[in-house]
Amino acid sequence: MSNRTFALVAFAVALAIAAGCQFIPNEYFFSAAYTVLLYVVLATAWNILGGYTGYVNFGSAAFFAIGAYTTVALYYAFKAPLLITVPAGMAVAGLAGLGLGYLTLRLRGVFFAIASLALAVVLYICVVNWDFVGGARGAYVLQPEETPFGLPRFIHLLFAVKVLMAAAALVVARAIETSTLGRGLAAIRDDEAAAEAAGVPTLRLKIISAGVSGALMGMAGTTFPYYLSYIEPSSAFSLSYAVNSIAMPLIGGTMTWVGPLIGAVLLGSVQQLVQVTISSAWNLLIVGVLLVAFVIIAPNGLVGLWHRLFSKR
Repeated sequence: MSNRTFALVAFAVALAIAAGCQFIPNEYFFSAAYTVLLYVVLATAWNILGGYTGYVNFGSAAFFAIGAYTTVALYYAFKAPLLITVPAGMAVAGLAGLGLGYLTLRLRGVFFAIASLALAVVLYICVVNWDFVGGARGAYVLQPEETPFGLPRFIHLLFAVKVLMAAAALVVARAIETSTLGRGLAAIRDDEAAAEAAGVPTLRLKIISAGVSGALMGMAGTTFPYYLSYIEPSSAFSLSYAVNSIAMPLIGGTMTWVGPLIGAVLLGSVQQLVQVTISSAWNLLIVGVLLVAFVIIAPNGLVGLWHRLFSKR
């Protein structure tokens, strides 16, 4: 299937899901599905740099928060709607990704991971001391009284937007995987020194990868203030976003675009179920246990396990 056909199918399915789910009477479904779809976008975005390129990024929460606080800033400045805040958040987070890549992607291994984590700490301190977006006390972003398209509640619109975001992230990931850029990133992941010796422009490809990954993570965060109607630094820079965005691709499989989707749907659904039946405090423990189990049993994730079992047959 060509990338154009895949994009048409993905968006058609997304629109069908967004339209069909509006008839579900259970309001909690939309809240839980929104969270799972958010993790689909985050996991897919992380995989572009962490999976395709092999550079582990611990700063996922930073890019997510950039998108969220771009929405807050535009809301307080202009009362900007989602139609403006989503592309603006993507642009700002993408530029941050390009900047991070240009400054740190000459580092390798654990040194880049530490640098990406430092970015999250620096941005957290900046947001805490930025009074315009609420600072440490947080900020309110009120949902519109009238929901467009005749939807009964604003959460229904946020769900539909997040479905389209997930489809867009998957389309971008698959397009990269099957392109010359994807093959260059795979060469960097396998052996960066050999790829550079073979003429692959490693630094340029890594910077592009960081920019695209950051833009998609920022896109995931743009709707977050409207979802909660209140945002504070500790919620936007939550450890769960950084941990889940790494664990979900590793559980699903980092070598292909479908791995993060499988991992996010599986792990995100389990977390939502545990949150309702037991407690949300168990979520990170579940992530840790599953991650250790998959590293031992299926180091290449569920997709790798599937290929290993059925390729022999």
